[in-house]
Amino acid sequence: MVTVYRNDANSPQPVGPAADGTGYTSYKEPDTRVPPKPLPVMDAISVDGTAIAESEILQEAQHHPAENPGEALRAAAQALVVRQLLINEAARLGYSDDAPATEDGRQEAPEEAAIQTLLDGELNVPAATEDECRRYYENNPSRFISPALHEARHILIAASEDDPQKREKAHALAQNICDLLQADPGRFTELAKTHSACPSAKNGGNLGQLAPGGTVAEFESALNEMVPGTISRAPVASRYGYHIIALERSIEPKKLPFEAVQDRISVWLEAQAWSRASAQYVSILAGRAKITGIDFEGSENPLVQ
Repeated sequence: MVTVYRNDANSPQPVGPAADGTGYTSYKEPDTRVPPKPLPVMDAISVDGTAIAESEILQEAQHHPAENPGEALRAAAQALVVRQLLINEAARLGYSDDAPATEDGRQEAPEEAAIQTLLDGELNVPAATEDECRRYYENNPSRFISPALHEARHILIAASEDDPQKREKAHALAQNICDLLQADPGRFTELAKTHSACPSAKNGGNLGQLAPGGTVAEFESALNEMVPGTISRAPVASRYGYHIIALERSIEPKKLPFEAVQDRISVWLEAQAWSRASAQYVSILAGRAKITGIDFEGSENPLVQ
């Protein structure tokens, strides 16, 4: 018997003896000896005909942390497009890629040297004036406040949170030391050297000046509630154990004088101006270039902001 069929999309697949007589189907197992060629991670990207290899994008992606790999790859691709735009422009304008050796003898890569020479030659970023610095100082007062400082000593009775029995004994000892110091504050140095598990014990528990964030949260919270010249009446718990704290002095936040921060403000403003100028420059280069494989906004307008 012969099976008659039509070879179109709506016809059933032929069923009958295979051409080689080995079975009743035309299906053939794929040859797994040759692995399939992997699909590219991204579309091919080029800048004025210069291709950016996928391997370069994958390597660059490690410098662009992101919530997902796709965002990291896109950021890496954009960074490499910017780099290629600058390399191409440096070559077009004839900027040298010779780089002097650094103080430690290292030599900058030729392409990086050419980019730096290009930017130094093409970007004109004026220094911030005193009036500009003062205006920034007056408009951003919160940025120029010195932090609150505490001068303190402590005694640490160490006990890990995962050892309840040791924790209980440590708390009892710490409370006993607190009671002793309420009666005789002058014994703090002696008791610190005898009992404290902190390296500061050799200095009588002296921690020096503590800025915000310089200690664990529980310790810092207790300091903020204490009156200078007092010792904690109860031990302060942290993940390290129990602390007995002596607050020597507190220094309140205060506004820094303009003269003390003028140089810092000048550096900030010049860095901001350079960042804006370089972004504008790259945007203009992108507007003139042929970029394929990625959406990259540019402008041909030299006044783009």
